Amino acid sequence: MENLSAKAYFLRNEFIDKLRQIDPVAKPLWGKMDLHQMIEHMSYSLRQANGKDLYTCVTPEENIPRMQAFLMSEKPFKENTPNQLLPDTPEPPTRADISEAFAELKEELADFFTVFEKEPDRTITNPFFGDLSYDMWVQLLHKHAWHHLRQFGINE
Repeated sequence: MENLSAKAYFLRNEFIDKLRQIDPVAKPLWGKMDLHQMIEHMSYSLRQANGKDLYTCVTPEENIPRMQAFLMSEKPFKENTPNQLLPDTPEPPTRADISEAFAELKEELADFFTVFEKEPDRTITNPFFGDLSYDMWVQLLHKHAWHHLRQFGINE
């Protein structure tokens, strides 16, 4: 598995710069979200990871070990992976413009790292993968970030 500190570094220092390389009017290669919606979607995911938006797990308990094994693997999410917590048609953006969406994403990312710096042993429940430690959240967020970067033609 790729070094988790490198993945955390990417999330903290490189992810937003990669997103800024995408033309705001670019059409995704797959999926229904435009760039603005995807940035807000990533903020939504980070609010789960930093504990601001709390969820219970919808995955049956007996499936959690398999889900977490996938999470900790280097296998990417498949294109068009459904999320049962989201509507089929993406919600319109809530931020007035993409610069506000970027600012929110930057804040949620910073808050994620702050939460775990203050409480390194904390676990926060993900609605699909169950209770996750800092390392597991970094792995998930990194996997999720690259899933959406690839959606807009940015490759590792």
